[in-house]
Amino acid sequence: MLTPQFDEGITENKPLQPFLTFNDRLQHALGLALSWLLLAMAIVTVTVVILRYGFNMGTIALQEGLVYLHACVFLMGAGVALGRDSHVRVDIFYQKMSPRNRDWVNALGIIVFLVPVSVIIGLSSWSYVQESWAIREVSPEPGGIPAVFVLKTLIPVSMLTLCIQGISLLITCSQRLVSGEHDGR
Repeated sequence: MLTPQFDEGITENKPLQPFLTFNDRLQHALGLALSWLLLAMAIVTVTVVILRYGFNMGTIALQEGLVYLHACVFLMGAGVALGRDSHVRVDIFYQKMSPRNRDWVNALGIIVFLVPVSVIIGLSSWSYVQESWAIREVSPEPGGIPAVFVLKTLIPVSMLTLCIQGISLLITCSQRLVSGEHDGR
């Protein structure tokens, strides 16, 4: 499972288990797809370098393709990284906390920061994405990728997947806190 804090024992017969299972499957599928995109990025990068320095040729579409791939991996990988506890964390104090206090910090961080910021970014990007779709925005570069509108769509979609992952982690932390798992019960 992707959520390292997830414990099968505390979620048996819980009404939110289908949501947690759905999220784990979603994040696993995203992680798998993104791992293939990383391979594609490496191949495209090598191709660009070989074309440029080996044949003195350049291609805008390939260079933009790298930007598209990087944006996709970065944006869609945020929720995956959060679920795997691989995200950047300032853990000067966190690493020394008890598991119960870590759950409190995680739960409060999700409620106060992650979900509100994800919702604000997702909602504020909506008109930006709609306008791009309305004109079917294309690259301003000749020979560029004619799908800028698709790239911009990743912004609200990534915020949705990040928010779903955050809620899943919040549920897991809350279940442990309520069950007293860290209290030795």
